[in-house]
Amino acid sequence: VKVKIPFGDKYLDAIFSVPEKKPTYGVVLTHGAGGDMNFPHLVSLAAYLASHGVLCLRFTCKGLNVAYRTKAFKAVVEYLKLSDDYKLSGVFLAGRSMGSRAAASVIRQLSQDEDDDDGFIQGLVCLSYPLHRPKLQSKLRDEDLLLISCPVLFVSGSADEMCEKKLLEGVVSKMKAPKKIHWIDKANHGMAVKGRTTNDVMEEINAQVFSWLRENVQLQHK
Repeated sequence: VKVKIPFGDKYLDAIFSVPEKKPTYGVVLTHGAGGDMNFPHLVSLAAYLASHGVLCLRFTCKGLNVAYRTKAFKAVVEYLKLSDDYKLSGVFLAGRSMGSRAAASVIRQLSQDEDDDDGFIQGLVCLSYPLHRPKLQSKLRDEDLLLISCPVLFVSGSADEMCEKKLLEGVVSKMKAPKKIHWIDKANHGMAVKGRTTNDVMEEINAQVFSWLRENVQLQHK
């Protein structure tokens, strides 16, 4: 289902992947610095989630400024929260690369804003989180991650040139939030692995994301 989401005086293009049964939970998903919501990994993940009963709303926001992307992400979350068509108990925010930085930033901002902390946001999924620029390991983009308290899943390639394995493990060990890292062996930032097809890698990612979502929804219902 294609929708246009109001954002300031513009609109963001977005697509709902809707499960057959009425969903209770949703995932809001966005792309990295390049590309848009039709990036193959996002399309694949959205279809997988919808086929397993999770609503997925993916959107395009072309700005290359993280603050701008964060505002856009916030607008999409508000839109979904107020939607009459889909009454959800909660959502997980997810993004690829720069999109995951924006998602982390939204969660940090909303958790600091007492009025907004109503438990609607259940967790964060970071696909290829860009912890540092290539070859610039001294400057880590970890400030939002260290302030988040909801569950976080990282899916990263062990050969990601923007997320050195040891550095991410170090940041994760300092995080207060419940967290998990799933390493895609030998994958680079674009999740390409020599000797494996894109579909094969995407299946691994999709299954990991879904099983983590399911665990966290169950944990909250116990």
